[in-house]
Amino acid sequence: MKRTGSGSLQALHRKRSRQLVLGLLMGIAFGIFLQLGGVTRYDVIIGQLLLTDFTVLKVMLSAVAVGMVGVYFLKGRGLASLHTKSGSVGSTVLGGILFGCGFAILGYCPGTVAGAVGSGALDALFGGAVGITIGAGIFAALYPRLDASLLQKGAFPDATIPELLNVRPWAVIVPMVALIVAVLWGIEYLGF
Repeated sequence: MKRTGSGSLQALHRKRSRQLVLGLLMGIAFGIFLQLGGVTRYDVIIGQLLLTDFTVLKVMLSAVAVGMVGVYFLKGRGLASLHTKSGSVGSTVLGGILFGCGFAILGYCPGTVAGAVGSGALDALFGGAVGITIGAGIFAALYPRLDASLLQKGAFPDATIPELLNVRPWAVIVPMVALIVAVLWGIEYLGF
């Protein structure tokens, strides 16, 4: 018999207000950890883009490794489920271009913008938060035309890598985590 999760998690799913409070607290914690990791500082972001400071890469690779293990551990215990979404080459390319342009021009990504605003960075507030809001509005206005043309080009399935390879998730997770650890070690060994 498959477990569907603990009683406390099921109770949480029924309480929208608790979910919102938990989401707010997790967002605040995320911002604090970004700040502590140093990735909300403009000079660190620019250093990553110039390949002189690999703090951002270290934080992101660590998050990917912990996230992979955590999500699949919770999924295996019946405490979480995956809700994958199909995508397309068109939407990925457009999103990558928009993200990359904003990242290169402003020196922040959406997550680090929020963390930098929380620490009082006015450039992140006016250039980032305001820019994200305006950009989201423009995208929403253009979405029907984009969806009918560009966003559906080169569709790919809503499957995870283990599902595509028809293997157990841990057959992908263990080698990927080992690769990430090796890359992180290499970055430290080389002095980046």
